[in-house]
Amino acid sequence: MPIFRIMGGQQSRRTSSNENPSLASQASPYPAQRSAVVPNARNTYPGHRAGATAQSLNSAPINNNNPPAARLPTAGQFAHSAPASTTTTTTQQTAATSRSQPSTGTNTIVRGTPPDPSGNRAQPAATPSDVTTRPGAYQVTRTTTGPAIVYRVSIPNGVAPGSEFHVHAGDRRVRVRCPPTSRPGQSLQITLPPAPQTQQTILKIAPLTAAPEVEAGGGAVSMTPEVRRVNQQAEENGGSAQSFLVDIPPNVYPGMTFTVNVAGQRFMVTCPPNAGPNMKIRIVPPTVREEPQAAPKTQVFEVAVPAGVSPGQPFTLVANGQRVLVTCPPNVSPGQKIRFQLPVSQVVGNIQLSYESNVGWRRIIRVTDMKFQWVRLENKEDEPENGGVDVAGMETFDFGHSAYVRKLTFLEGNDARMRSGRVSLIPAKEAVVDSRLVVRNRTLLSYADIAEQQGKGLEEKTAWLQNICLQLTSAWEDGHIKIAVRRKYLLLDSVDCVMSLGRDDLRKRWRIEFLGEPAIDAGGVSREWFQLVTEQVFDPAFGLFVSSVNNQMAMSINPASGISCPDDHLVYFRFLGRVIGRALFDRQLIKGHMVRSLYKHLLGWPITFDDIKDQDEEYYQSLKKLTKMDDISIMCLDFTVTEESMGVRYEVELVEGGALKEVTKDNLQEYLEANLCYRMLERTKPQLTELLLGFFDIIPEPALTVLDANELELILCGLPEIDLEDWKTHTNYSGIFETKGGSHQVVRWFWEVVRDNFDQEMKARLLQFVTGTSGVPPRGFSVLQGIDGNIKKFTIHGVDRKVYQLPRAHTCFNRIDLPDYYSKDELLENLKKAVTMSGFGFGLE
Repeated sequence: MPIFRIMGGQQSRRTSSNENPSLASQASPYPAQRSAVVPNARNTYPGHRAGATAQSLNSAPINNNNPPAARLPTAGQFAHSAPASTTTTTTQQTAATSRSQPSTGTNTIVRGTPPDPSGNRAQPAATPSDVTTRPGAYQVTRTTTGPAIVYRVSIPNGVAPGSEFHVHAGDRRVRVRCPPTSRPGQSLQITLPPAPQTQQTILKIAPLTAAPEVEAGGGAVSMTPEVRRVNQQAEENGGSAQSFLVDIPPNVYPGMTFTVNVAGQRFMVTCPPNAGPNMKIRIVPPTVREEPQAAPKTQVFEVAVPAGVSPGQPFTLVANGQRVLVTCPPNVSPGQKIRFQLPVSQVVGNIQLSYESNVGWRRIIRVTDMKFQWVRLENKEDEPENGGVDVAGMETFDFGHSAYVRKLTFLEGNDARMRSGRVSLIPAKEAVVDSRLVVRNRTLLSYADIAEQQGKGLEEKTAWLQNICLQLTSAWEDGHIKIAVRRKYLLLDSVDCVMSLGRDDLRKRWRIEFLGEPAIDAGGVSREWFQLVTEQVFDPAFGLFVSSVNNQMAMSINPASGISCPDDHLVYFRFLGRVIGRALFDRQLIKGHMVRSLYKHLLGWPITFDDIKDQDEEYYQSLKKLTKMDDISIMCLDFTVTEESMGVRYEVELVEGGALKEVTKDNLQEYLEANLCYRMLERTKPQLTELLLGFFDIIPEPALTVLDANELELILCGLPEIDLEDWKTHTNYSGIFETKGGSHQVVRWFWEVVRDNFDQEMKARLLQFVTGTSGVPPRGFSVLQGIDGNIKKFTIHGVDRKVYQLPRAHTCFNRIDLPDYYSKDELLENLKKAVTMSGFGFGLE
């Protein structure tokens, strides 16, 4: 078995009793505690982040009785800067199955409290020991270790044989069934499993790493020479480097070998000289070049090469409604027959092969390696049988047809939790994406699954995508992430939390907690968190985004974000990418619509000159006029564009030496392409790179191939209009309204007020008041749900007006408590007051 190179490491977040003292003595001390005072300016001016971060890390420790965890001394320049952590261990008060013994010596089985009926992934109940006082991201794990515990208890008076009673065994309350042979007053011996131990480990922020050719800045640090060599070696091998953090087992010391399982593979690792038991180290397995894999269970098809197709030229077919790209083999002429394979699941039934005749760019499957590829299709009237591929249109430049697709290359970063990467625009015909997703040696989706979903509606696509995300979610018993933030410093704390998570942590279950608010996150707290943080990031006053010239509701990346936020603006874009990805992962809504080109970049869809038109029609028209001019030289243009920032105008070269390169008829194509690439990528390349890296830290790209840009926007932002009839149809009634439901007089008044007295803004405010968000899920009110995925429809709960005067909301359950008012006017006055004056805090039901 091969031995893989160890690149660095850290001490484990857990302290072992048999830890090597000499190793512990080398560890650096826990970083200084953060000051509790954080500048308010961080919430309005992002440029203060760098200075505020060092101060805000100091808050009261979780447990003063626990010694701070130490960091591993690094091994060379590639050593992983592991999160400095503090671990708190608490005991959960849970009942357990036990064995009892009466005083007479007869052995009897005694039952404990049955397990939670919701299944293995149920959230454990919160206890006072779970209370978090320090903002940050916590890895929370529950373990049950140690020997069983024996207790002796007495049967209370009045308990008959076979009946149950409760006793306190240590700090746990246990339900015991009285044995048939026992009587009150007798003694029982019960055996309980060890109490579950909850460990909370606070994580440290992981720094961004700039790509090798990119200058450090904006929150990104330079890539170390060792990491550069690893990435360069991976590129030479035709793949991407990938590293993993693993724990060194107990009793393993430098020079000893141990085995680890990562990404579904088993490796043998040699412990490095500066590491030891219970430490974390970073391993970099050798890059394996991906080989084309034939689809399983394929069926051979035979088709004649259409007229007009030359050897090596692609043409398309439609098989069972799915577009397939076939390349004409060498030495084959039109009319001759060729064979190719398709997955059986896509060709069952009566399959007919036909030639595609739709016009425009289409994503189709490539039969050579079953990957998706973009091709331009056309309908030539003179050659309708040529297979439909516009070969000339893909090879030559055309202002109306040429398209480009972003290419994202992943690189290893200095910190294993935070990848680096580079983005470029390539011709659409060269862009490919996998049609299958393999996670831990398990295929979650294949070409057949994607092809089956492509023709379905948004509702079915959304359900399918969420099922994929659910399979990617780690089980609750594997640990979860607690994100504790202060409402006053919401964005500051949220960035620190999310940027401290590794890619595995991003797919674990999250629980959001607003410090000082007694709310349990059953969905409402998370919904509000997603809304508030994205609202702040998309706010033009914050400096990261600006409104599109054509549409004030659509936000585009601010090219000058580095001026308004010089120290860490890239950190915010990586943070936003992760938040958007997590929102899609968790079926949450974000507060901000982006320009269409950004959705296309996320999906890997072709970018054309029409995307410039969507953002800035005047600029688009000025470029288009150049294509109709006979003499370009009269415009006196060169390969530069003029930008303005903070009232200062300056020139940017579109190509190297562009200021000295005149635009002529011969190089007009190059000039137009350079303008497209600059407006759609180069102008905001660092920001867009981090946004994409953050998004794909969570979402696998093959799962997005079923969506288009419009559908992605609807899923992320919800339906733009509130359908009142859909709202009413999918509303439940409880309390004093349960019997009569929608026919109750107060309920009728409520809907009349919403319909006649509330405009769209007030309707959105009412929805936000009750559900925690002003958006509606893509499939409407019928699928309002909590974070656990269960449907929680909008509910009007009738209460006596003597209980409280104003309506109250329970956002975790999408419920409004509505008093039975005497009149419609009274209901209108109090409902409007509750909606317009309500804060954003939570109460505990």
